Amino acid sequence: MQAEAVTLTPSGAAELIGCAAALIFDVDGTLAETEELHRQAFNHAFVRHGLDWHWDRDLYKHLLRVTGGKERIRAYRGREPIAAPLPDSDIAELHRIKTVRYAELIETGCCRLRPGVTELLTAAKGRGQRLAIATTTSRSNIDALLSQALGARWAADFDAIVAGDDVRHKKPAPDAYLEVLARLKLKPSECVAIEDSANGLTAASQANVPVIITRSMFFSDDDFTEARFVLDDLSELGAAEQKTAKQPHAQ
Repeated sequence: MQAEAVTLTPSGAAELIGCAAALIFDVDGTLAETEELHRQAFNHAFVRHGLDWHWDRDLYKHLLRVTGGKERIRAYRGREPIAAPLPDSDIAELHRIKTVRYAELIETGCCRLRPGVTELLTAAKGRGQRLAIATTTSRSNIDALLSQALGARWAADFDAIVAGDDVRHKKPAPDAYLEVLARLKLKPSECVAIEDSANGLTAASQANVPVIITRSMFFSDDDFTEARFVLDDLSELGAAEQKTAKQPHAQ
């Protein structure tokens, strides 16, 4: 049986978030269930490049343990000894084709933000909290998703945006979180990270940032023992706040 986090209480998670100076969001799987679109885009790139590779969902779930698209391609190539060699230039071209296809899929409007995300962003801004992004995906992928979901000026709402190519080491290394903290000029204890994977949890925890997990399609069975709270999705925060508001105050 998988070990559980310290607590699963949504009201506790809402309280933790409400006390933070800044909220730091992962993107893929956390803000939206994008990983399936990434998988489809990878397979499109393989066909366009003349490769007979195909990543089904089970294989892709395994490959997601490797963070970063180019790194994922390289890791898969390493486990296929009979496949044709792929120089770095080919890997870069595959990733370019994949990124273009991913943006095309996002533009269809088929991938909305996960439940509770928009409400949390709105509530955080209303409380005067700062917003940030720490992710392993590329800035172009972030822009494709959030331009569609939040509008062309989405970036103005975030005080720090750190993408995979902005740091030397991607998650589970803490580099992205350390860079966000440096840009915000905040202590780890003043922030809350919102993640969906064990890699993200490890990255934030190594930077000493408390973590709330929102389970996603590909990472729902990860070990989240070190998380402060685990939620199915962020709509549980709003439900917890409403429940607390309806309770009579002690006299």
